[in-house]
Amino acid sequence: MDQKEPIIVEQHFEKTMNVVWKAITEPDQMIKWFFENIPDFKPEVGFKTQFNVQSGEKNFLHLWEIIDVDQGKKIVYDWRYQEYPGIGKVTFELEEKNGQTVLKLTNEGLESFPKDIPEFTKESCVGGWTYFIKERLKIYLDD
Repeated sequence: MDQKEPIIVEQHFEKTMNVVWKAITEPDQMIKWFFENIPDFKPEVGFKTQFNVQSGEKNFLHLWEIIDVDQGKKIVYDWRYQEYPGIGKVTFELEEKNGQTVLKLTNEGLESFPKDIPEFTKESCVGGWTYFIKERLKIYLDD
């Protein structure tokens, strides 16, 4: 897999754009399907948050900064880790199609992270996003 190619995961939901938007931007909902230790989140340009995720012996202190928002339709954040060089960009875009909401997630910048960390492989990231969007978020919104 080409590390420079962005990761794209799409999922259709039988929910309105507003319901999906709230699920991806309201912290009390995000902790139920995304990361349970997100301390706060606001869909506002310039908003920053951080939280730690452990993987085995490794810590990944997530550093997020919102860099673009089209209220109700799109949110983009810089995604970094305190312990590792590299910067990713994650975009969540919503679109209404045939009475459904389509969520398109795009993750760019993977090639900027260390190649020798298993969590930064393309396969690991594709698996992670597929799990979060197609399983966790889908189950959360289908309840």
